[in-house]
Amino acid sequence: MISAIVAAAVALVFTMVCTPVAARGLSRLRAGQPIRDINPAAHQAKRGTPTMGGLVFIVGTVLAYMAGHLVMNVLPEAQIVPPAPTITGFVLLGLMVFCGGIGFLDDFLKVTKKNTAGLSGRWKLAMQLVVGTGFGLVALGFPSTAGRSVTSPRLSFVREISWLNVGQVGAVVVIIAVVLAATNAVNLTDGLDGLATGTSIVVLTAYGLISFWQYRHWCADPAAQSALCYEAADPLETALVAGGAVGALVGFLWWNTSPARIIMGDTGSMALGGLIAGQAVATRTVLLLPVLAALFVTITMSRIIQYTSFKTTGKRVFRMSPLHHHFELVGWHEVTIVTRFWIIAGAGAAIGLGLFYGEFLSRLP
Repeated sequence: MISAIVAAAVALVFTMVCTPVAARGLSRLRAGQPIRDINPAAHQAKRGTPTMGGLVFIVGTVLAYMAGHLVMNVLPEAQIVPPAPTITGFVLLGLMVFCGGIGFLDDFLKVTKKNTAGLSGRWKLAMQLVVGTGFGLVALGFPSTAGRSVTSPRLSFVREISWLNVGQVGAVVVIIAVVLAATNAVNLTDGLDGLATGTSIVVLTAYGLISFWQYRHWCADPAAQSALCYEAADPLETALVAGGAVGALVGFLWWNTSPARIIMGDTGSMALGGLIAGQAVATRTVLLLPVLAALFVTITMSRIIQYTSFKTTGKRVFRMSPLHHHFELVGWHEVTIVTRFWIIAGAGAAIGLGLFYGEFLSRLP
């Protein structure tokens, strides 16, 4: 795990130093965030804040992964896992980069057209489907370490459910659904300074802890007990990527917290959604994701409830959706909303980790 810690440290330093530089560069390019007129009045002050800041922590995560592998080559960990990058690492980073690319195109159109329209919903969905399908096919079809593919056709909760095999096609459909849900959920949450960043730190930290535990009890390790071990392909790789992303996000949050000097934009939120989806698939904890990402689920459901209620009854359940805008209109201060929502995110992650570790303890003789 030293490699994951080093990766986090490298990413933290990189984003701490480079984020303000990126903010100044984006300002000179006039890449300012357009604000919808229907947003709460307080948001008008954010108009023109440099956007597309997600580029910084995407690059930081990739560099952190490379640094982690350099360290791994001289550590005892290399005796158990290959010191060279694996399919798992490439798949996770590739999903982050390609989803971020969709967000970048959306941000670019918003900035150049000077409005909030961006990429049309149809094109965004089509591109997400292509990326999700590609990720699913690679994750299922290419072996990584010890002959294991990144994921398997079996559904998973805290570990794979042996009797719940949905087949190759079904597994790709599930993966596409996870990618779509996660990317759009993080995108909806990115509405207040630091909200999506802090929540993503919580969720990815949880996945880092899960990956570490899976590595300590990995079926590829000859010393592991078969009744307790995990079938994940590369738990050290997932921990390395999660650690790098957390470090990058902590450095970014320093500049993104209220009042934000830079906004991650769809570039960042889509990239984070893709990475979180990839972590769920690679750690084989897909059905645990809604618990670990409880805040993302809650905010997404608020949007669905609002839309369904208005279309069917003509009435709104919330003053505005997503949920954080409702509390703004109620009169809560932005920092208060973000802090309380972070607490909810932490509670969801704690419950998810409790379920994960509790299942392991229940297997002990």
